[in-house]
Amino acid sequence: MDTLKVRDARDVEEVVRTAIASEQPLEIIGHGTKRQIGHPMATNAVLDLSALNAVSAYEPNELIITVQAGAPLADVQSLIDSKNQHFAFEPMDTSVLLGAAGNGTIGGMIGAGLAGPRRIKAGGARDHLLGAHAVSGFGDSFKTGGRVVKNVTGYDLCKLLAGSWGTLAVMTEVTLKVMPKPESERTLMLSGLDDVTANRAMTAALGSPYDVSGAAHLPGSVFGSATGALKRLGAAGRALTLLRLEGIAASVADRAGSLGNALAAFGAVEMLQDDASSSIWAEVRDVEPFAASGARGLWPVWRIVCPPASGGALGQALARGSQGDVIYDWGGGLIWAAVPPQPDALAGPVRREVEAAGGHATLIRAPEEIRRNVEVFHPQAGGLAALGQRVRHSFDPKIILNRGRMLLMTAT
Repeated sequence: MDTLKVRDARDVEEVVRTAIASEQPLEIIGHGTKRQIGHPMATNAVLDLSALNAVSAYEPNELIITVQAGAPLADVQSLIDSKNQHFAFEPMDTSVLLGAAGNGTIGGMIGAGLAGPRRIKAGGARDHLLGAHAVSGFGDSFKTGGRVVKNVTGYDLCKLLAGSWGTLAVMTEVTLKVMPKPESERTLMLSGLDDVTANRAMTAALGSPYDVSGAAHLPGSVFGSATGALKRLGAAGRALTLLRLEGIAASVADRAGSLGNALAAFGAVEMLQDDASSSIWAEVRDVEPFAASGARGLWPVWRIVCPPASGGALGQALARGSQGDVIYDWGGGLIWAAVPPQPDALAGPVRREVEAAGGHATLIRAPEEIRRNVEVFHPQAGGLAALGQRVRHSFDPKIILNRGRMLLMTAT
Protein backbone atom coordinates (compact mmCIF):
# COMPACT_ATOMS: atom_id res chain seq x y z
CA MET A 1 0.00 0.00 0.00
CA ASP A 2 1.33 3.45 -0.95
CA THR A 3 1.50 5.87 2.00
CA LEU A 4 1.64 9.51 0.96
CA LYS A 5 2.94 11.59 3.86
CA VAL A 6 2.23 15.28 3.36
CA ARG A 7 3.99 18.31 4.86
CA ASP A 8 1.43 21.06 4.35
CA ALA A 9 -1.89 21.95 2.73
CA ARG A 10 -0.24 22.44 -0.66
CA ASP A 11 0.97 18.83 -0.56
CA VAL A 12 -2.58 17.71 0.26
CA GLU A 13 -3.91 19.58 -2.77
CA GLU A 14 -1.35 17.92 -5.04
CA VAL A 15 -2.07 14.43 -3.69
CA VAL A 16 -5.84 14.84 -4.10
CA ARG A 17 -5.52 16.23 -7.63
CA THR A 18 -3.25 13.37 -8.61
CA ALA A 19 -5.73 10.89 -7.14
CA ILE A 20 -8.56 12.50 -9.13
CA ALA A 21 -6.56 12.30 -12.36
CA SER A 22 -5.75 8.63 -11.82
CA GLU A 23 -9.19 7.83 -10.31
CA GLN A 24 -7.43 6.37 -7.27
CA PRO A 25 -9.43 6.72 -4.02
CA LEU A 26 -7.55 7.80 -0.91
CA GLU A 27 -7.83 6.58 2.67
CA ILE A 28 -7.32 9.56 5.00
CA ILE A 29 -5.53 8.88 8.29
CA GLY A 30 -3.82 10.73 11.11
CA HIS A 31 -2.44 8.05 13.42
CA GLY A 32 -4.90 5.41 12.23
CA THR A 33 -6.47 4.73 15.63
CA LYS A 34 -10.02 4.78 14.20
CA ARG A 35 -9.39 2.77 11.03
CA GLN A 36 -11.45 -0.11 12.44
CA ILE A 37 -14.60 2.03 12.44
CA GLY A 38 -16.55 1.89 9.20
CA HIS A 39 -16.39 -0.38 6.19
CA PRO A 40 -12.99 -1.52 4.87
CA MET A 41 -12.01 0.70 1.94
CA ALA A 42 -10.98 -0.62 -1.45
CA THR A 43 -7.84 1.41 -2.02
CA ASN A 44 -4.08 0.96 -2.01
CA ALA A 45 -3.28 4.63 -1.34
CA VAL A 46 -3.18 6.26 2.09
CA LEU A 47 -2.99 10.02 2.68
CA ASP A 48 -1.08 10.38 5.97
CA LEU A 49 -1.59 13.70 7.80
CA SER A 50 0.51 12.88 10.87
CA ALA A 51 3.22 15.39 9.94
CA LEU A 52 0.69 18.23 10.13
CA ASN A 53 1.06 18.35 13.90
CA ALA A 54 1.77 21.96 14.86
CA VAL A 55 -0.18 24.21 17.20
CA SER A 56 -0.64 27.30 15.03
CA ALA A 57 -1.99 29.58 17.76
CA TYR A 58 -3.25 29.29 21.32
CA GLU A 59 -4.86 32.21 23.09
CA PRO A 60 -5.95 31.05 26.56
CA ASN A 61 -7.49 34.42 27.43
CA GLU A 62 -9.66 34.25 24.31
CA LEU A 63 -10.51 30.57 24.88
CA ILE A 64 -9.47 29.45 21.39
CA ILE A 65 -6.81 27.21 19.93
CA THR A 66 -5.82 26.69 16.28
CA VAL A 67 -4.04 23.44 15.56
CA GLN A 68 -3.14 21.32 12.54
CA ALA A 69 -5.25 18.24 11.94
CA GLY A 70 -2.49 15.68 12.55
CA ALA A 71 -1.60 16.96 16.03
CA PRO A 72 -1.91 14.24 18.70
CA LEU A 73 -5.00 14.84 20.80
CA ALA A 74 -3.17 13.93 24.03
CA ASP A 75 -0.49 16.56 23.37
CA VAL A 76 -3.06 19.27 22.72
CA GLN A 77 -5.02 18.28 25.82
CA SER A 78 -1.83 18.45 27.86
CA LEU A 79 -1.12 21.93 26.52
CA ILE A 80 -4.55 23.35 27.37
CA ASP A 81 -4.55 21.51 30.70
CA SER A 82 -1.42 23.49 31.63
CA LYS A 83 -3.65 26.58 31.44
CA ASN A 84 -6.41 24.84 33.43
CA GLN A 85 -8.58 24.51 30.32
CA HIS A 86 -10.16 21.59 28.47
CA PHE A 87 -12.41 20.55 25.59
CA ALA A 88 -15.78 20.72 27.30
CA PHE A 89 -17.36 18.02 25.11
CA GLU A 90 -14.99 15.36 26.51
CA PRO A 91 -13.64 13.73 23.32
CA MET A 92 -13.67 9.97 23.53
CA ASP A 93 -10.46 7.96 23.45
CA THR A 94 -11.44 5.12 21.11
CA SER A 95 -8.15 3.26 21.59
CA VAL A 96 -9.55 1.61 24.74
CA LEU A 97 -12.53 0.16 22.89
CA LEU A 98 -10.72 -0.67 19.65
CA GLY A 99 -7.39 -1.77 21.10
CA ALA A 100 -5.56 0.52 18.67
CA ALA A 101 -1.99 1.42 19.46
CA GLY A 102 -0.98 5.08 19.50
CA ASN A 103 -2.83 8.28 20.12
CA GLY A 104 -5.67 9.82 18.13
CA THR A 105 -5.37 13.17 16.39
CA ILE A 106 -7.33 16.40 16.41
CA GLY A 107 -8.54 15.74 12.87
CA GLY A 108 -9.77 12.29 13.84
CA MET A 109 -11.52 13.74 16.87
CA ILE A 110 -13.49 16.16 14.66
CA GLY A 111 -14.01 13.69 11.81
CA ALA A 112 -15.53 11.13 14.20
CA GLY A 113 -17.38 13.68 16.32
CA LEU A 114 -17.66 11.32 19.31
CA ALA A 115 -18.42 13.34 22.44
CA GLY A 116 -18.34 12.10 26.02
CA PRO A 117 -20.72 12.34 29.00
CA ARG A 118 -20.73 16.15 29.15
CA ARG A 119 -22.43 16.37 25.76
CA ILE A 120 -25.79 16.69 27.52
CA LYS A 121 -24.62 20.03 28.93
CA ALA A 122 -21.83 21.32 26.66
CA GLY A 123 -22.88 20.00 23.24
CA GLY A 124 -20.88 17.90 20.80
CA ALA A 125 -17.60 18.32 18.94
CA ARG A 126 -19.35 20.22 16.15
CA ASP A 127 -20.51 22.86 18.63
CA HIS A 128 -16.91 23.63 19.61
CA LEU A 129 -15.46 23.75 16.10
CA LEU A 130 -15.15 27.43 15.19
CA GLY A 131 -13.30 27.19 11.89
CA ALA A 132 -11.37 24.90 9.58
CA HIS A 133 -9.04 24.85 6.60
CA ALA A 134 -9.59 21.86 4.34
CA VAL A 135 -9.05 20.46 0.84
CA SER A 136 -12.13 19.29 -1.04
CA GLY A 137 -12.47 16.36 -3.41
CA PHE A 138 -11.81 18.82 -6.25
CA GLY A 139 -8.27 19.30 -4.91
CA ASP A 140 -9.02 22.89 -3.87
CA SER A 141 -8.33 24.43 -0.46
CA PHE A 142 -11.15 26.25 1.30
CA LYS A 143 -11.75 27.93 4.63
CA THR A 144 -14.90 27.83 6.71
CA GLY A 145 -15.77 29.62 9.94
CA GLY A 146 -13.23 31.74 11.76
CA ARG A 147 -11.69 32.40 15.15
CA VAL A 148 -14.67 33.74 17.09
CA VAL A 149 -18.00 32.17 18.02
CA LYS A 150 -20.28 34.48 15.98
CA ASN A 151 -18.53 34.18 12.65
CA VAL A 152 -20.95 32.44 10.31
CA THR A 153 -22.53 34.00 7.24
CA GLY A 154 -24.35 31.63 4.90
CA TYR A 155 -23.68 27.91 5.22
CA ASP A 156 -21.89 26.74 8.37
CA LEU A 157 -19.66 24.14 6.73
CA CYS A 158 -17.93 23.32 10.02
CA LYS A 159 -21.06 21.46 11.07
CA LEU A 160 -20.82 19.28 7.95
CA LEU A 161 -17.15 18.41 8.47
CA ALA A 162 -17.68 17.31 12.08
CA GLY A 163 -18.75 13.68 12.05
CA SER A 164 -18.20 13.24 8.30
CA TRP A 165 -15.49 10.59 8.81
CA GLY A 166 -13.24 12.17 6.19
CA THR A 167 -15.71 11.68 3.34
CA LEU A 168 -16.25 15.36 2.43
CA ALA A 169 -12.84 17.00 2.67
CA VAL A 170 -9.35 16.62 4.12
CA MET A 171 -9.07 18.92 7.12
CA THR A 172 -5.61 20.45 7.47
CA GLU A 173 -6.17 22.91 10.33
CA VAL A 174 -8.97 23.59 12.80
CA THR A 175 -9.85 26.27 15.33
CA LEU A 176 -11.57 25.06 18.48
CA LYS A 177 -13.19 26.61 21.50
CA VAL A 178 -11.69 25.66 24.88
CA MET A 179 -13.25 26.21 28.29
CA PRO A 180 -11.98 26.64 31.88
CA LYS A 181 -11.87 23.38 33.80
CA PRO A 182 -14.35 23.20 36.69
CA GLU A 183 -12.88 23.92 40.11
CA SER A 184 -14.58 20.94 41.69
CA GLU A 185 -16.73 17.94 40.81
CA ARG A 186 -18.79 15.41 42.72
CA THR A 187 -20.55 12.27 41.58
CA LEU A 188 -23.67 11.04 43.31
CA MET A 189 -24.15 7.26 43.17
CA LEU A 190 -27.35 5.27 43.49
CA SER A 191 -26.97 1.50 43.69
CA GLY A 192 -29.12 -1.48 42.79
CA LEU A 193 -31.55 0.21 40.41
CA ASP A 194 -32.88 -1.71 37.41
CA ASP A 195 -32.44 -0.08 34.00
CA VAL A 196 -35.90 1.46 33.75
CA THR A 197 -35.85 2.85 37.30
CA ALA A 198 -32.33 4.20 36.72
CA ASN A 199 -33.62 5.89 33.58
CA ARG A 200 -36.29 7.62 35.66
CA ALA A 201 -33.72 8.69 38.26
CA MET A 202 -31.44 10.17 35.58
CA THR A 203 -34.39 11.97 33.98
CA ALA A 204 -35.36 13.44 37.34
CA ALA A 205 -31.78 14.62 37.97
CA LEU A 206 -31.42 16.14 34.51
CA GLY A 207 -34.76 17.89 34.88
CA SER A 208 -33.77 19.38 38.23
CA PRO A 209 -32.28 22.88 38.68
CA TYR A 210 -28.95 21.46 39.88
CA ASP A 211 -27.07 21.59 36.55
CA VAL A 212 -26.10 17.93 36.15
CA SER A 213 -23.20 17.47 33.69
CA GLY A 214 -23.14 13.68 33.51
CA ALA A 215 -25.77 10.95 33.93
CA ALA A 216 -24.87 7.29 33.38
CA HIS A 217 -26.07 3.87 34.47
CA LEU A 218 -24.05 0.66 34.57
CA PRO A 219 -25.93 -2.62 35.17
CA GLY A 220 -24.24 -5.01 37.56
CA SER A 221 -23.31 -7.44 34.78
CA VAL A 222 -20.81 -5.04 33.14
CA PHE A 223 -18.53 -4.82 36.17
CA GLY A 224 -17.24 -8.34 35.64
CA SER A 225 -15.31 -7.10 32.60
CA ALA A 226 -14.26 -3.71 34.05
CA THR A 227 -10.65 -3.32 35.13
CA GLY A 228 -10.11 0.16 36.57
CA ALA A 229 -11.93 2.43 38.99
CA LEU A 230 -15.28 1.03 37.85
CA LYS A 231 -14.14 -2.47 38.81
CA ARG A 232 -13.50 -1.31 42.37
CA LEU A 233 -16.87 0.44 42.57
CA GLY A 234 -18.74 -2.58 41.23
CA ALA A 235 -17.02 -5.14 43.43
CA ALA A 236 -20.34 -6.10 45.02
CA GLY A 237 -21.92 -6.80 41.62
CA ARG A 238 -24.48 -4.04 42.09
CA ALA A 239 -25.77 -1.76 39.39
CA LEU A 240 -24.64 1.86 39.74
CA THR A 241 -26.32 5.05 38.58
CA LEU A 242 -23.90 7.99 38.37
CA LEU A 243 -24.79 11.70 38.38
CA ARG A 244 -22.09 14.36 38.08
CA LEU A 245 -22.05 17.97 39.30
CA GLU A 246 -19.28 20.44 38.43
CA GLY A 247 -18.36 24.04 39.11
CA ILE A 248 -17.22 26.21 42.01
CA ALA A 249 -16.57 24.11 45.10
CA ALA A 250 -19.16 25.78 47.33
CA SER A 251 -21.81 25.55 44.61
CA VAL A 252 -21.05 21.90 43.91
CA ALA A 253 -21.30 20.98 47.58
CA ASP A 254 -24.62 22.78 47.97
CA ARG A 255 -26.11 21.32 44.78
CA ALA A 256 -24.93 17.82 45.69
CA GLY A 257 -26.77 17.97 49.00
CA SER A 258 -29.94 19.27 47.38
CA LEU A 259 -29.86 16.73 44.55
CA GLY A 260 -29.26 13.90 47.00
CA ASN A 261 -32.38 14.91 48.89
CA ALA A 262 -34.36 15.16 45.65
CA LEU A 263 -33.37 11.61 44.72
CA ALA A 264 -34.03 10.07 48.14
CA ALA A 265 -37.00 8.12 46.76
CA PHE A 266 -34.59 6.12 44.57
CA GLY A 267 -32.40 5.01 47.48
CA ALA A 268 -29.39 6.00 49.54
CA VAL A 269 -26.87 8.27 47.83
CA GLU A 270 -23.11 7.80 48.00
CA MET A 271 -20.61 10.45 46.97
CA LEU A 272 -17.32 10.59 45.02
CA GLN A 273 -15.24 13.76 44.87
CA ASP A 274 -12.77 15.34 42.44
CA ASP A 275 -10.05 12.87 41.30
CA ALA A 276 -12.09 9.81 42.23
CA SER A 277 -15.05 11.25 40.33
CA SER A 278 -13.05 12.23 37.23
CA SER A 279 -11.48 8.76 37.00
CA ILE A 280 -14.91 7.15 36.90
CA TRP A 281 -16.18 9.45 34.17
CA ALA A 282 -13.09 8.93 32.03
CA GLU A 283 -13.85 5.19 32.07
CA VAL A 284 -17.53 5.79 31.25
CA ARG A 285 -16.48 8.09 28.39
CA ASP A 286 -14.14 5.46 26.92
CA VAL A 287 -16.53 2.50 27.57
CA GLU A 288 -13.81 0.79 29.57
CA PRO A 289 -15.89 -2.29 30.60
CA PHE A 290 -16.03 -3.26 26.90
CA ALA A 291 -12.31 -2.62 26.34
CA ALA A 292 -10.58 -4.63 23.63
CA SER A 293 -8.22 -6.03 26.25
CA GLY A 294 -11.02 -7.21 28.55
CA ALA A 295 -13.47 -10.08 28.79
CA ARG A 296 -15.76 -8.53 26.16
CA GLY A 297 -12.90 -7.64 23.83
CA LEU A 298 -14.05 -9.96 21.02
CA TRP A 299 -17.69 -8.92 21.16
CA PRO A 300 -19.10 -6.49 18.57
CA VAL A 301 -20.04 -3.15 20.12
CA TRP A 302 -22.90 -0.89 19.02
CA ARG A 303 -23.25 2.83 19.73
CA ILE A 304 -26.96 3.62 19.91
CA VAL A 305 -28.51 7.08 20.18
CA CYS A 306 -32.18 7.23 21.11
CA PRO A 307 -34.71 9.42 22.95
CA PRO A 308 -33.56 9.32 26.60
CA ALA A 309 -37.03 8.36 27.84
CA SER A 310 -36.79 5.17 25.74
CA GLY A 311 -33.28 4.26 26.87
CA GLY A 312 -34.01 1.99 29.82
CA ALA A 313 -36.58 -0.19 28.08
CA LEU A 314 -34.54 -0.34 24.87
CA GLY A 315 -31.36 -1.34 26.70
CA GLN A 316 -33.18 -4.08 28.58
CA ALA A 317 -34.64 -5.44 25.35
CA LEU A 318 -31.24 -5.43 23.63
CA ALA A 319 -29.53 -7.16 26.55
CA ARG A 320 -32.21 -9.85 26.72
CA GLY A 321 -32.41 -10.37 22.98
CA SER A 322 -28.68 -10.71 22.41
CA GLN A 323 -27.57 -12.06 25.80
CA GLY A 324 -25.18 -9.11 25.85
CA ASP A 325 -24.37 -6.17 28.10
CA VAL A 326 -25.28 -2.50 27.89
CA ILE A 327 -24.02 0.77 29.36
CA TYR A 328 -26.13 3.94 29.46
CA ASP A 329 -24.81 7.49 29.09
CA TRP A 330 -26.42 10.88 28.37
CA GLY A 331 -29.26 10.10 30.77
CA GLY A 332 -30.25 7.07 28.69
CA GLY A 333 -29.90 8.81 25.33
CA LEU A 334 -26.68 6.94 24.49
CA ILE A 335 -26.46 3.17 24.84
CA TRP A 336 -23.32 1.13 24.32
CA ALA A 337 -24.28 -2.48 23.61
CA ALA A 338 -21.78 -5.34 23.54
CA VAL A 339 -23.29 -8.45 21.97
CA PRO A 340 -21.89 -11.98 21.66
CA PRO A 341 -20.43 -12.66 18.20
CA GLN A 342 -23.44 -14.46 16.72
CA PRO A 343 -24.49 -13.63 13.14
CA ASP A 344 -28.18 -13.22 13.98
CA ALA A 345 -27.34 -10.86 16.87
CA LEU A 346 -25.86 -8.27 14.57
CA ALA A 347 -27.61 -5.86 12.26
CA GLY A 348 -31.18 -7.05 11.86
CA PRO A 349 -32.47 -7.59 15.41
CA VAL A 350 -30.49 -4.68 16.88
CA ARG A 351 -31.64 -2.17 14.30
CA ARG A 352 -35.26 -3.28 14.48
CA GLU A 353 -35.33 -2.67 18.23
CA VAL A 354 -33.52 0.67 17.87
CA GLU A 355 -35.75 1.95 15.06
CA ALA A 356 -38.87 1.00 17.01
CA ALA A 357 -37.58 3.22 19.84
CA GLY A 358 -36.90 6.13 17.46
CA GLY A 359 -33.10 5.80 17.53
CA HIS A 360 -30.18 4.90 15.30
CA ALA A 361 -27.26 2.50 15.75
CA THR A 362 -23.63 2.47 14.60
CA LEU A 363 -21.48 -0.66 14.70
CA ILE A 364 -18.34 0.77 16.30
CA ARG A 365 -16.37 -2.45 16.78
CA ALA A 366 -16.56 -5.66 14.78
CA PRO A 367 -14.19 -7.95 12.86
CA GLU A 368 -13.42 -6.96 9.28
CA GLU A 369 -15.42 -9.83 7.77
CA ILE A 370 -18.54 -8.52 9.50
CA ARG A 371 -17.88 -4.91 8.49
CA ARG A 372 -17.63 -6.04 4.87
CA ASN A 373 -21.15 -7.44 4.93
CA VAL A 374 -23.16 -5.39 7.45
CA GLU A 375 -24.12 -1.72 7.29
CA VAL A 376 -21.90 -0.09 9.91
CA PHE A 377 -23.68 3.28 9.93
CA HIS A 378 -27.43 3.35 10.31
CA PRO A 379 -29.13 3.32 6.88
CA GLN A 380 -30.90 6.60 6.13
CA ALA A 381 -34.41 7.03 4.77
CA GLY A 382 -34.67 7.67 1.03
CA GLY A 383 -35.01 11.46 1.09
CA LEU A 384 -32.29 11.96 3.68
CA ALA A 385 -29.97 9.54 1.87
CA ALA A 386 -30.50 11.44 -1.39
CA LEU A 387 -29.71 14.74 0.32
CA GLY A 388 -26.54 13.27 1.83
CA GLN A 389 -25.50 12.01 -1.59
CA ARG A 390 -25.95 15.48 -3.10
CA VAL A 391 -23.88 17.06 -0.35
CA ARG A 392 -21.16 14.46 -0.81
CA HIS A 393 -21.02 15.01 -4.56
CA SER A 394 -20.83 18.78 -4.10
CA PHE A 395 -17.61 18.29 -2.12
CA ASP A 396 -16.16 15.18 -3.77
CA PRO A 397 -17.82 14.30 -7.10
CA LYS A 398 -15.35 11.49 -7.92
CA ILE A 399 -15.75 9.98 -4.43
CA ILE A 400 -11.99 10.04 -3.94
CA LEU A 401 -11.95 10.60 -0.16
CA ASN A 402 -12.54 7.59 2.10
CA ARG A 403 -14.64 5.86 -0.57
CA GLY A 404 -16.92 3.24 0.93
CA ARG A 405 -16.18 4.01 4.57
CA MET A 406 -19.73 5.08 5.43
CA LEU A 407 -21.70 3.18 2.78
CA LEU A 408 -21.57 -0.53 2.16
CA MET A 409 -20.22 -1.00 -1.38
CA THR A 410 -21.86 -3.89 -3.21
CA ALA A 411 -20.39 -5.64 -6.19
CA THR A 412 -22.06 -4.94 -9.54
